[in-house]
Amino acid sequence: MSNSKLTDRFGRTVNYVRLSVTDRCDFRCVYCMAEEMTFLPRQQVLTLEEIARVAKTFVSLGTEKIRLTGGEPLVRKDILELVREIGTYGLRDFAMTTNGSQLSTMAEPLRKAGLKRLNISLDSLDPEKFASITRTGKLSRVLEGIDAARDAGFKGIKLNTVVMKGGNDHEVPDLIEFARKKNIDITFIEEMPLGEISEHDRGQALCTSDEVRDIVRQHHDLMPTPEDSGGPARYYRMSDSPIKVGFISPHSHNFCSTCNRVRVTVEGRLLLCLGNEHSVDLRRVLRGHPVTDDKLRQTIIDSMDLKPERHHFSSNGDVQILRFMNMTGG
Repeated sequence: MSNSKLTDRFGRTVNYVRLSVTDRCDFRCVYCMAEEMTFLPRQQVLTLEEIARVAKTFVSLGTEKIRLTGGEPLVRKDILELVREIGTYGLRDFAMTTNGSQLSTMAEPLRKAGLKRLNISLDSLDPEKFASITRTGKLSRVLEGIDAARDAGFKGIKLNTVVMKGGNDHEVPDLIEFARKKNIDITFIEEMPLGEISEHDRGQALCTSDEVRDIVRQHHDLMPTPEDSGGPARYYRMSDSPIKVGFISPHSHNFCSTCNRVRVTVEGRLLLCLGNEHSVDLRRVLRGHPVTDDKLRQTIIDSMDLKPERHHFSSNGDVQILRFMNMTGG
């Protein structure tokens, strides 16, 4: 593996890439997309071969961690072939974010294909509330998927919960108990202002990490841990459980100074920051240079100059970014 490193203007080394493999999903979560979504025409979407080229080029530039995201990555046809391919790149960490709906059948094949870790979205343990947040999801299928992932031998499983005030914030203690019982980590996430939504007022629904931490502390002691996953979460432990509880706070505690990641959307836009529209069109480079990756490599190196110092999310409900989460891959 090459020793070259991607470094931006602020001295941050970028060694973590999130690759969106589809904008499609079998759920329609209220904070992620509109109920009637228009999805990309196929020719605008990167092929699996093109995604693998991007992944391999990033690895040659020092990338140590790749996460596959969506939409829902497991609805992409032949996703296992891509996992198998990237699994041969010698990564320190290879992960996927999923809604869990397909894991009852896919967990074991994913594990065998070389995937190391899973982040599974779980915003409610109440079947009706779960259905209203996801619009189309069945809680029982996701719970089966979580168990299938544990049975498949995944060591790194983490639950992700987007907390909305007046929506699911009262479930925080139940979700903690569920994570403790299953012996898997859980991270609580402040909702991000991406895409126009009509279901709720984001300014009123924002539940800060500090507020969630206060809810947890009514039931358990939380001790900060120095552990760093290379991501934006701050982790805590409890004295009577081995699991970690994480908090991701794009509003209340921004994590920009240590940002080590970039994202590639399913249409090949290299996003240098989740909270800015700075991007570079990798699809044009991939399709204009199908034989060699030299130009792709140079384009990625040059793009580092576009990475901004920080994002500026406001919590007053304004939409600063017009793309939805399903386009970005979380």
